[in-house]
Amino acid sequence: MNERQNHNTTQAGAVTVIGLGPMGQAMTRTLLTGGHPVTVWNRTTARADGVVADGATLAATPREAVEASDLVILSLTDYQAMYDILDSATGSLSGRTLVNLSSDTPDRSREAATWAAGHDAAFLTGGVMAPAPMVGTEAAYIYYSGPEEVMTRHLATLTPLGTPKHLGEDPGLAQMMYQAHLAVFLTTLSGLMHATAMLGNAGMKAQEALPELLALTDSIGDMLRAGEATPGAALDAGEHPGDLSTVTMMGATSEHIVETSTSLGLDLALPLAVQAHYRRAIEDGNGSDNWTRIIDGIRAPR
Repeated sequence: MNERQNHNTTQAGAVTVIGLGPMGQAMTRTLLTGGHPVTVWNRTTARADGVVADGATLAATPREAVEASDLVILSLTDYQAMYDILDSATGSLSGRTLVNLSSDTPDRSREAATWAAGHDAAFLTGGVMAPAPMVGTEAAYIYYSGPEEVMTRHLATLTPLGTPKHLGEDPGLAQMMYQAHLAVFLTTLSGLMHATAMLGNAGMKAQEALPELLALTDSIGDMLRAGEATPGAALDAGEHPGDLSTVTMMGATSEHIVETSTSLGLDLALPLAVQAHYRRAIEDGNGSDNWTRIIDGIRAPR
């Protein structure tokens, strides 16, 4: 069967999902609920059992999975997994759209877009900003980047997975936004565990400590919005007014955290990293500026 015939036999609205971890399974079920014929493939076949019971079709090979749909969604560990899986199916990629929702670097996303174009396939990069249980709900949103025409063509199919936010043509943009979100997310998680460990040394159980700490994380956004109608506008203008919280004040706090963590015998990797940001800004003569001045040292590390 040639390529054109393969496309002619593709069901209307059909979608292929490759990668059936919790995220891939959640997307498959959302697509099935929306009435799409869904073909799936996963290295570990048993992971497909649940979604097959829900109505998905299990492909025997990656090539068969690709040839079942014009739209192929990938939810994998990284971009190398895409190459490993689709290496045997490159002859069937022509005319199809790959939407890679896997985590990796912006540069690898750009390389993947070039690779897909080399096989006459369209390519969208995506970053899912929700855990698997939230996929398909109003709380979920997904950043995309790549050709606007490709995004528009598949918008109706992709929207139910999570509110789509198209950032632009550069395939690396969505991945950059995704990694930026993860930088905030992962450091926040580490901060929460560090703080919980601190309080644990004072005899407080995690079930007592975490509600108090989570109340803080919930309010940080409001704190940062206070006094600035457009958060980030001052940063863009290179302005760091120190009328509310200065580098020196925040730096002193970082010193206290290091001292307390040392006295408790905790790992110092996180507090030392934070302390270094403020020490650098003070050494550079910016102690009276707003705490946002630490971005200079992050942008140009020594």
